Amino acid sequence: MDSKRQLQVAELVKRNFSMVLQQEGNYIYEDALVTVTNVKMSPDLSLAKIYLSIYNTDNKQAVLLKLEDQQHRLKQVFSQRIRKHVRRIPEIAMYIDETLDEMYRLDALFDRLAESSPSQEEE
Repeated sequence: MDSKRQLQVAELVKRNFSMVLQQEGNYIYEDALVTVTNVKMSPDLSLAKIYLSIYNTDNKQAVLLKLEDQQHRLKQVFSQRIRKHVRRIPEIAMYIDETLDEMYRLDALFDRLAESSPSQEEE
C-alpha cells in the first residue's frame, strides 16, 4: 500500500514526465507515440518506476532503448520542472507497459472463441 505522499509524488512525476516527453520526444524517437501510463514511487521517494505505453511502432524495445540512451537529458529537463516541488529528484527507471496490448490480445481471443463455439439458439 502506497502512502499518501508516494501517491502525490507519483502523480507529480507522471504529469511532468509526460510534458518532458512531449517536449523532447520528437528529438529522440520518430513516429512513435509514447505516453506515461503509471508511476510507482519507492517508499523513500528516491526511485520513480515509470511505465510507458508505446504505440505506432513495431519495435517498442528499440524506442525504450533510445529513451534510456537519452535518460540523462530527460532527467535534466524533468528535474528543472519539479525541483521546486520535491527535496530530492528521484532516479528514473522506465518500463514498457503491456497492459493495453494484453487487453487487445485477450479481446481477440474471446472473439475467436465466440465465433468457433456452436450457437445455443438451436434449442
